Amino acid sequence: MTRIAALVFGLLFSFGTVQAQTYPARPVKIIVPFGVGGPADIYARFIGAKLTDTMGQPIVVENRVGGGGGIGADAVAKSAPDGYTLLMMSNTHTVNETLIPKKPYQLMRDLAPITGVNYSDLLMVVHPTVQANNLKELLAQAKAYPGRLNYASSGPGTPYHMAGELFKAMAGVDIVHVPYKGSDGARAGILGAQVHMMIDAITTMAPNVRAGKLKAMGTTGKARSSVLPDVPTLAEAGVKDYVQNYLKLKKYY
Repeated sequence: MTRIAALVFGLLFSFGTVQAQTYPARPVKIIVPFGVGGPADIYARFIGAKLTDTMGQPIVVENRVGGGGGIGADAVAKSAPDGYTLLMMSNTHTVNETLIPKKPYQLMRDLAPITGVNYSDLLMVVHPTVQANNLKELLAQAKAYPGRLNYASSGPGTPYHMAGELFKAMAGVDIVHVPYKGSDGARAGILGAQVHMMIDAITTMAPNVRAGKLKAMGTTGKARSSVLPDVPTLAEAGVKDYVQNYLKLKKYY
C-alpha cells in the first residue's frame, strides 16, 4: 500500500542540517520516485501546495521513476544535505534494503525521516475482459488455467508486487507477475488490457472501478473501505486469513 508513500506508505523525506532562521531561502524540491497520478505523486503535490503557502517559497515536485523507487531515492541521497531536496518515499524502499543489497545508497545512513503522510488499503482489480465478476470466479479460472492469468506491479519489491505474491501463495494459484518500471506503466497496462490484474492503492483505482473501466475483486483491509463500501475484503471474498498475513508482511517494510 500501502504506506506512502506506504502506503503504508510510511513516507519519509530526506532532510539535512539547516539553519531554522534562514530556511527556506529558495525553492524546495520534492522528488517523487513514482509515476504521475499515483498516491505518492498526489500527496506530494498536495503537501507541496500547502508548504508553498506556509513557507513562502515554491515547492517543486519532480518525478524520477524507475528501479522500484531507487532512482529517485538515489538522487536525493546524493543531493546536498541542506533540506532543499526532499523524498516522498514508500514502504517499497524498506523492502529494497534487503531485496537489492548493492544499491548505491543506504536508506538509514543516507536519508533522514521527517514524518509519515498517508496509509491506504490496496485494491485488487481485473480488466473487464477477464471473465470473472468476483473473487470466487477469478480463483476458479486461475486454478483451471494455471499460468494463463497475469498481474501487473510497479516493479520487484514494491507493495503491489508483495501483495500479489502473498495472494498467489495463500490462494494456491499460478499467476504470472509482470513488473513495470513504475506505477503509471502498470496502470496503463491494465487499463489497456495488456495485463489481466493488478493490486493498487484503493484511492487510485476507485475512480476506474466506478467508471466501469475495471472490476474490483477485494481489498487488503481489515474491514471494507469507505471508499468502495460494496467491495469485500480479500479475506471476506474467499482467501481466508489474507488480511492478517498481509498485515504481518507490512511489518517488514
